[in-house]
Parts: sequence; structure tokens; C-alpha cells
Amino acid sequence: MPDQKPKTLDAWVKLLDSVRLPVPLASYERVKAAIADNRSSLRDIAEVMQDSPALVLSVMREANHHTHASIGEPAESLEIALNRLGLARTSALLERLPALPEGEIAPTLRQLQLVSQHASQQANGLFASRLARLWQEIHWGSLLFLSPLWPLALTFPKLLEDWELRVVHKGESAPQVEMELFGVRLLSLCKALAEHWRLPDWDTRGYHLLQDERCLLAKALHIARDQNSLRQQQRMDDSPNVRRWFNQPATTVVLANGLALAAQVGWSNPHIRRWQLLTGLYLQTSLDEVQQLVHQQAAISARHHVCHDLFHPAQALIWPWHHRRLHQGQIAPPPPSAQALGAWRKLCAELLVEPSPFSNAIHLTTLARDALVACGMQRVMLLMTDKTLTQLRVHQVAGLPPEAASLVFPIGQSKLLQRLLSTPAQLRLTPENHAQFSALLPAHLRTLFRSEHLLLRSLSSNGRVVMLLVADQAAKPLAEISVQAFGKTAQCIERALTAFSTRSA
Repeated sequence: MPDQKPKTLDAWVKLLDSVRLPVPLASYERVKAAIADNRSSLRDIAEVMQDSPALVLSVMREANHHTHASIGEPAESLEIALNRLGLARTSALLERLPALPEGEIAPTLRQLQLVSQHASQQANGLFASRLARLWQEIHWGSLLFLSPLWPLALTFPKLLEDWELRVVHKGESAPQVEMELFGVRLLSLCKALAEHWRLPDWDTRGYHLLQDERCLLAKALHIARDQNSLRQQQRMDDSPNVRRWFNQPATTVVLANGLALAAQVGWSNPHIRRWQLLTGLYLQTSLDEVQQLVHQQAAISARHHVCHDLFHPAQALIWPWHHRRLHQGQIAPPPPSAQALGAWRKLCAELLVEPSPFSNAIHLTTLARDALVACGMQRVMLLMTDKTLTQLRVHQVAGLPPEAASLVFPIGQSKLLQRLLSTPAQLRLTPENHAQFSALLPAHLRTLFRSEHLLLRSLSSNGRVVMLLVADQAAKPLAEISVQAFGKTAQCIERALTAFSTRSA
């Protein structure tokens, strides 16, 4: 995994192009056996390969590389790609790919590939039977549409998970979040990689639509919301650009992936309703009919692509209608284990020893940090005031970047810090008060603890505030037992500070 993320579009393309995606070992062995079997046709081999999206992408990329694509046009199907490569080159390519047991492949990558398989099933069920002559383009185009994100899910899974949490689940601005996390827009990156890999033309057209023709998409959605079929047709006649877009078979790839991605959150969210309305307009059928078809295809996909440790939207079909799947970042972590709580009690007992056993402040704050981690806090910062009460200097960190350890915060530049350091107090940030208090934090502190669930507590010694604790559980909702333990730990640290200052005197 790279040490640093790229900062430009070209650097991202270069890095992601170099990633070799792992292939599930079972699928790898089946494909090897099929290639070695003289009775297997190219179509037989393609059918065996399609169970591994990573292998499909690798073969399509290799076949469409400029040294092989003498025909000029990219291969639109896996069978064509295999024909261009030949079995000898395909076997050589297979040997170069890492093969791992499925459970050892990164879950973020496998989840995203499951979305692609679900999208392919939606495309097959909704559109391929109506456009039978183009079923291969529909099938492979929909399966590979999200493939530019696959190497990203392998190399920087946390970035992709943060994007999903903030954009999809919390509704933050996609351009702002993407520039902050990646330094580039995701659609620009996907389009650039699709072009670089010479993916099927329908995929690059789809990214062009989503990135450069959003007004056209908005017009189509506006028409789709009008459920009167006669008025819809009249408005389509008045909008030749929209009608032309809906007459393009490549549109099916975008619709299928939009449906599959939106279903990851739930079946009643606004995102999936938009894609269902657009699909209904494309198929010239009602919203109710589209929903029934989409649910049927989700169930079929779950049967074909079952994986017990991943989430498939078909699972949510039996949930209450308005229920939504929570992102892992929205679920409180489990309470600390009995072993962790035992270690926490031992550390707190050491803090309470009198006379103070600590030889210096670093010794004390190291133990204090370890106690906070033991009670369930995953990101911790301990800051101490200077003698003039004008600055806070970081003394200890846990779960934060190394550079955080050298930060200094002027107290006078933050009203919230001034308030916390005027008298011992505890502040708990929640989604309800986050907007009110987060803006009052110093910018560096706000960036390090980008969280709606945060604890800040100031501690005093001999009547003077000398320390500030900042802690959270990796931006997740706080487990109540850990919040209670945090408060008790703060009390122990406060007593340790007083005993230490008395001993020093």
C-alpha cells in the first residue's frame, strides 16, 4: 500500500493503473482448469471468468491495451477480449495476478465488486431482454462501470469509506469532500482511468454524462417525476436532447449502476427513487412496475452472488420500508472487552497512587493516555497549558498522525478553548450541537477530529486548569460505557496531577 496518496489526476491514474487486483483463489483455479480443458470454448471460459470481476477487468484491460487492440475499437465483451488475447496470453496474464482466499481480499474491494455484480444483474434483467442484440455490451459495460474505483478500494479503503459516510449517508457536498479526501473529483478520476484502460465505450460515455451533462440528467429527472405518461411524452418531444439521450443503449449502464449504488443505503431513500424514476422513463413504465422489477433483480443477484460477510441490498427487502442501512461510521463500537476494562482499572489505580510515583509530566501523561485508550477511546490527544495560560501544547496522542504531536494552539484565538480553560468542564459534541461548537474549535483540531461525536474535558490542579483531554471513537457514535469510563479516567488524571504537583513542590 502506498505511503502517501497522490495529489493530482495524473498521479492518481499512474498509481491506480499499477495496482494488481487480487483474484479469489477458487475462481482462479476454476478458470485455470477451464483454459486447460480442450473442450472449453471461449464462451465457456468467459462464463467461468465472470464470477471474478477483477479477472474480467484484467483480461479486458490487457486485450484493449494498444499493443493488442489492432482493430482500434475497445473490446465490448469478455469473449471478444479472450479472442484477441488468445489462450496462451490469457494463461500468462493469469499467472501474473495475485490469487487469494476470498476472506483475505480487502472487504471494501469485495463490497464494491458486489455492487458491480448487482448492477450487472439489474442491467440484464431490466434492459438486456428488450435490447437482445446488445446484451453483451449491456452486461459487460454495467459490470465494469465502477471498475476504476476497485484499485482505489484496495489501496485507500479508508478514503472511500469516509467518502461514502460523508457524501452518501450524511449528505455533505460531494465536490468539497472529494477535493479534501482525494484532491480530485471522483468522476474525473473514473473517466480518466476508463479512457486510459480503454474500457467499453459505454462506460466512458456514462462518465461523460454524469460529469459534463448534468443539466441533461436534471431535465430527464424533471420529466420522469411527472407520472402522467401523455405529458411525459409531450415533454420528451419538446426536449430533443433528452429524447436523444434516452434513445442511446449506453444509458442502460448508468441507470443500472445508479440503481445498485443507491440500493446500498436502502429501498426508500431519495437517491434510489431518482434512479427508479429515470428507469421508468427509459422503459416507459410506471414507478410501481419499475420497483417490482428492480426488487426481483436484486433477489436474483443475491442468489447468484451470495457472500455472508458482505451486505447485499436484497437483505433489506424484508426490513421495514423506511429502514436504512447504517454505515459502520454511524454505529457505536462495541463496549471495551473485560480484558481492556481490567487493564483500564489497573492504569487508573496507578494514577491514584500517593505519593505520586511519577518522575516527570511525560511519565504521567503517557499513563493517562493509555488509560483513555483502554476505556475505548480510539483517538486521543492530551494538551497542557503553559505557565502564562496563553498556549496549549500537545503532550500525548493516540490514533492520530505523528505530526499532531508537535502542535501548539494559541488559547486566545478560540472562544471555546478560552471557555474550557477558564474552569474545569466537559463538552460532548453530538450531531445536534456539532455545528454550534465545531466552528469554535481551532482549525487544526477540527481537522484532526472530524467528528460529530467528540469529548473535550479540561482538568485542574490546585485551582488552575492545566490540561485538556480530547477523545473520540474514530468519529463513530460514542459507546455509553466508554463515555462513563472517560469521565472516571479524567477524575483519576486530575487527582494524579494534583499529587504530582504537590510532590514536585
